[in-house]
Amino acid sequence: MRILIVEDDRSVADGLTSSLKQSGYAVDWVDSGEQALSASAAEQYDIIILDIGLPGIDGFEVLQRLRERKSTASVLVLTAYDAVEDRVKGLDLGADDYLAKPFAVPELEARIRMLTRRSQAVRSAEVSLGALTLDTAGRRARISGRPLDLTAREWSLLEYLALRAGQVVSKDRLMQALWNWDKEVSPNALEVHMSRLRAKLSDAGIEIRTIRGFGYLVEEPVRAAS
Repeated sequence: MRILIVEDDRSVADGLTSSLKQSGYAVDWVDSGEQALSASAAEQYDIIILDIGLPGIDGFEVLQRLRERKSTASVLVLTAYDAVEDRVKGLDLGADDYLAKPFAVPELEARIRMLTRRSQAVRSAEVSLGALTLDTAGRRARISGRPLDLTAREWSLLEYLALRAGQVVSKDRLMQALWNWDKEVSPNALEVHMSRLRAKLSDAGIEIRTIRGFGYLVEEPVRAAS
């Protein structure tokens, strides 16, 4: 998942960025509404965590412009404004969720997981492919009931592909989704992570295929068997 944090309080932004990166998310940060609009136009984000009280263009206007340009990113409004009218305004403008400051980071991450499942139209927190089961809420994977030991990067890569099983995902999209602005990533680095993940999934009954010139495809069991 690639996340954009729009927050002018650096201490809040630093804390959020650090926590979310440790959980395996790719995170970028900007501190103004203008930068948020520029970043979201240049990159494809899955979730935008948007503060309302921004200098210049406030969060409400950013949200309105995002929806006017048909942005599909889920927007979690994060603000000190907890009046009912502010919550209603944010939701009416197209926010997907609302969390008032101060907040607990575990709750924020739970809301991010909920938005992820909603955006992927996954009705359950559990995704099953072959012998592989992913618990997207608990961020755990099992093969035939046996816990699968994954690094944070491997988990993010597997989750991203599994939620798009049957679809070809380009290398560029994967690198955008899983790495931050401050990380230079080469296709070779992606291949290394993919090779390690494939080795760990050797008995999962699924296949991560390389579609030359396009990207990667997680094949569903029926298709792989045929």
